[in-house]
Amino acid sequence: MAGKPKPMSQIKQLIILNKQGKGIKTISRMLGMSKNTVKAYLVKLEKLLGQTGTSLTIDDLLALEEPEIHSRFHPGNPSYKDPRYDHFKMRLEYFRKELKRTGVTRALLWEEYRQSHPDGYSYSQFCHHLDQHDLARSKPTMVLDHPPGEKLYIDFAGKTIDYIDRETGEVISCQFFVACLPCSDYAFAMAVPSQRIADFLHALACCLEHLGGVPSLLVPDNLKSAVDKADKYEPDINRALEDFANHYGTAVLPARARKPQDKALVENQVNMLYSRVYAKLRNMQFFDLYALNQAIKIRIRAHNQTRMQRRPYCREEKFLADEKNLLGKLPEDRFELRYHALLTVAKNNHVYLARDKQYYSVPYTLIGKKVKVVYTRSMFYVYHEGKKVAVHARSTKGGYSTVEDHLCSQHRHYRDRSPEYYRELARKKSEVLYRYVSLLFEQNRYPEQLYRTCDGLLALSRKSDPDTFDRACKIAMDHQVYSYGFIRNILENNMAHEQPDTTQKALPKHDNVRGKEYYDQQKLQF
Repeated sequence: MAGKPKPMSQIKQLIILNKQGKGIKTISRMLGMSKNTVKAYLVKLEKLLGQTGTSLTIDDLLALEEPEIHSRFHPGNPSYKDPRYDHFKMRLEYFRKELKRTGVTRALLWEEYRQSHPDGYSYSQFCHHLDQHDLARSKPTMVLDHPPGEKLYIDFAGKTIDYIDRETGEVISCQFFVACLPCSDYAFAMAVPSQRIADFLHALACCLEHLGGVPSLLVPDNLKSAVDKADKYEPDINRALEDFANHYGTAVLPARARKPQDKALVENQVNMLYSRVYAKLRNMQFFDLYALNQAIKIRIRAHNQTRMQRRPYCREEKFLADEKNLLGKLPEDRFELRYHALLTVAKNNHVYLARDKQYYSVPYTLIGKKVKVVYTRSMFYVYHEGKKVAVHARSTKGGYSTVEDHLCSQHRHYRDRSPEYYRELARKKSEVLYRYVSLLFEQNRYPEQLYRTCDGLLALSRKSDPDTFDRACKIAMDHQVYSYGFIRNILENNMAHEQPDTTQKALPKHDNVRGKEYYDQQKLQF
């Protein structure tokens, strides 16, 4: 009886043969048991039938199922009836609390236990009963039912994966992104430079494109790229992840903080990929992130196509058969990470984005007001009171991005100035003014130095009689004087209609006249 308990089917045979009156030797020979084992079971049978307060009969025993008969013949481990166990049990709660204290180990507690109880358990038995106590106290776990296409579990592996910079020889550590669909256990993984929001959402977008659809729920861990503030009941989702989920038409349900069992399948995937990806790439060298991800892709495909234990199919077969067709449709455009800011419109009717050191124009009527800004990698949007008021292509050069319609009329005029602009304005006034302005810009002077002269001339043309103004311009051209002040003086002094004296007066006669001979002489003669 000290060995392994006999199957209860044999015990039933033993009871039936004993009921038929067969002896110990006969039963031993027929069942292939030792005589001592048969005798021990018959002794137990007599005790069971002879217990006071019970009306159990042999027929009742034979009618019981095998587990019930086993509990009758083997009621429990005798070690728990040992007086040492009663003493140990009284101190179990103390041991459990002490193990939580810094530096307290099982070996230390066992030494103290043996000092106060020299005849107590050995160290192995001491640890065994502690483990039994912990198992009894542990909370039960539940097997979750995962509808196909409902959730996508997301996590980062605890260990990094590396490649070598080809130019510097530096070893670059990358984060290992892992996701899986719990119904089929279909996995996706890739290396990204970090766990920052941009890298996290890039990996998630690549995952959805690889799956060819969108699940109903995204279940990330409580990393900062996904959750701003972890909470058991209402975690604060990161704004960027919310934008991502809205773009792909899905929802976000983060796992509870410090509750890895909420996403046990992806945790298990990480452990498997340590051996199916990390271990298989350990002797290989990669010199850029793309090459590393290509190797990871090959290993992940092999992982998904490996036949699962206790299943007649692989993960890929299950995914294609049950989940792929139930995923939501991917949007036409890939998600671009959106950044949000609240800015004030400056007096130059521009907002300043410090990240790019760039100014973007908004309508001048919003000067001094707060506007909401949303910008992506390629675009810059400005909103005021829920209305889109400006759109720009994002620039990181540092400067001004200005739309002419956003400027007031004075500023628009100032920006539009050019020699051709003033020539066209002068042509609309008169042909004489057009020729005068054209000659003005033919001077060897920088054009912007002449813009204010043109503004003055146009102002004079509006205030003066057209014929008088044209005559003043002609006088200035005759004298080759191209100046606002010259034209103004002619008009103010009413000199436009005066006829210039073109007659040449003869020189007065006098004796102090030197002829040609004077200048041809080699030696001056006085």
